[in-house]
Amino acid sequence: MKTIIELFETTVANYPDNVYLWEKKEGIYKGTTYKETRVQVLKLAAGLISIGLNKGERSGLIADGCNNWIISELGILYAGGINVPLSIRLQENDLIFRLKHSDAKYIFVSAPYVAKVEAIRESLPGLKKVIFIDGSKNPGRDGISLDELLAAGEEYLKTSPGEVDKVWKSIQPDDLANISYTSGTTADPKGIMLSHLNYAANVVQSNTLMELQPEWKTLAILPWDHAFAHTCCLYAFMYKGASIASVEVGRSPLETLKNIPMNIKEVKPTLMMSVPAFSKKFRQNIEGQIRKKGKTINGLFRFALKTGYVYNNMGYNRGKGWRFLLKPLLWLFDVILFKKIREGFGGELKFFIGGGALLDIELQRFFYTIGMPVCQGYGLTESSPVISSNALHAIKFGSSGRLVKYLELKILDENGNEMPVGQKGEIVVKGDNVMVGYWNNPVATAETIKDGWLYTGDMGYMDKDGFLYVLGRFKSLLIGDDGEKYSPEGIEEAILEKSTFIQQMILYNNQSPYTSAMIVPEIDQINKKLNQCGMEPGGEEGNRETVRLIAEEINAFKKGGQYENMFPERWLPATFVILPESFNQENRLLNTTMKVVRGKTYEYFSEELKFLYTPAAKKTENEMNLSAVKKWNS
Repeated sequence: MKTIIELFETTVANYPDNVYLWEKKEGIYKGTTYKETRVQVLKLAAGLISIGLNKGERSGLIADGCNNWIISELGILYAGGINVPLSIRLQENDLIFRLKHSDAKYIFVSAPYVAKVEAIRESLPGLKKVIFIDGSKNPGRDGISLDELLAAGEEYLKTSPGEVDKVWKSIQPDDLANISYTSGTTADPKGIMLSHLNYAANVVQSNTLMELQPEWKTLAILPWDHAFAHTCCLYAFMYKGASIASVEVGRSPLETLKNIPMNIKEVKPTLMMSVPAFSKKFRQNIEGQIRKKGKTINGLFRFALKTGYVYNNMGYNRGKGWRFLLKPLLWLFDVILFKKIREGFGGELKFFIGGGALLDIELQRFFYTIGMPVCQGYGLTESSPVISSNALHAIKFGSSGRLVKYLELKILDENGNEMPVGQKGEIVVKGDNVMVGYWNNPVATAETIKDGWLYTGDMGYMDKDGFLYVLGRFKSLLIGDDGEKYSPEGIEEAILEKSTFIQQMILYNNQSPYTSAMIVPEIDQINKKLNQCGMEPGGEEGNRETVRLIAEEINAFKKGGQYENMFPERWLPATFVILPESFNQENRLLNTTMKVVRGKTYEYFSEELKFLYTPAAKKTENEMNLSAVKKWNS
């Protein structure tokens, strides 16, 4: 397979009557076969050609996951165009930047995001057409509905037979398919150029780790512009003639999220893609339902989990040695407890693929024990994105799995020397899935791709069994005053995972005598605790207790604490400051993938950062912390 078009055409020929897309309409999921999808795609491609889309022109796409998302993308590609997939979370200025930078001539938009596009149309003089996926009451001079475009395409296919075939059959492996923008962790997001070959190669590579089956289904809960969902759902499933269901779109993003549990039961997926935020939410929901059944069931569930954790150990050594004695007990727990939990996920779910960020080992153990393992993977958009993953036959908790085939990997130190097995350095890869480069940014391209090797900027190592361990971003490494470098991400994730009273946290150390932390409190949980203790939230005593509760959460990881020895104590925060506001997209401290933008956060809270290295910060109940708590309760 060399192009997305070749991939799709082959599947249509092999599995014409298999359902490719499931979408909920009028209260029920209805299927669209591969053959039916192709008819729509060709009409759309013809429509785009008829209104003047030229080969190589860019078209934006901002919509929730739905049939018309992938039909729009395929229509653009068949017409010889390049899709610029856009996150639904983008603010207007971010949309303007991406559409202007890519010189997009067209944009597809679904109903919830029409207002955003309408608001910026005057700022985009190069835009020729706005295509309304769900129609529009007021399309304007440059607007057209998708239905009108399909009708125009149907007419064009009759009047110009063979023209559309000529265009799509001319698409070459090195032709661009997408320009996917980075999440904006720097002032100017970079446009990642991904070719048809990049996607086709990565789909084949992904299937070397775990082979999908034609009868499998997934519910695509991640945003479809996300590289992980894009390749692993839309194209990997297409490659095998399998099917994809979209989440029922609600009247708001929150309502759409709330539809996921019900949609899972309706679709009965075989496999799902997940990120840590979803995995944590799924676990919370499961444990909440168990607690409602009373103390006896909850106690039995806790014991069953502990038994499973012991039996499964680290995944790859499940049931080894004396642990095989626990198998009958675990089988019993599966019949009376875990099977019922799986029924809440449709009863057919074999496993999750985890991506986006490393999933906490405790969560991996949890899902493995209840019979829905999360196979953690690793990748980045620049590699289309899959580099490695755990699989059911080869799983090791804490790792990012084994490398896909047809890909080379090296671990390099700061001087470019290759490191032996077990030693950490930068992860560097080479293969047909490595991006073409950054759009109109030759300097960034040259810094990232050297002699065909992609320098990921991530730190990691390979173990003796061939499993890749990813330790965090090189650029986000903290540096102690002794020059030692360490990744803050694992520490932050562990503290947030175990803490009830900390909502967000970011660590800092730039050759300083000690590590510090900036913390956003989970104020509702804290105030609930204060009320239980007879203290008034917002009162002087309550504010001091709030600071003490947060200090206890940090101290739990230090000597004598519940989680001591998880990390070297010198890496843990010696001081912390409670922030007066959260990291969010409005203050631009969270990017569109909901990750904290470190550089901007350090700059935004520069006064707090300075304070952390003053003598006053050593006393936790200091004026800055008390003032911030007061603000949260005002």
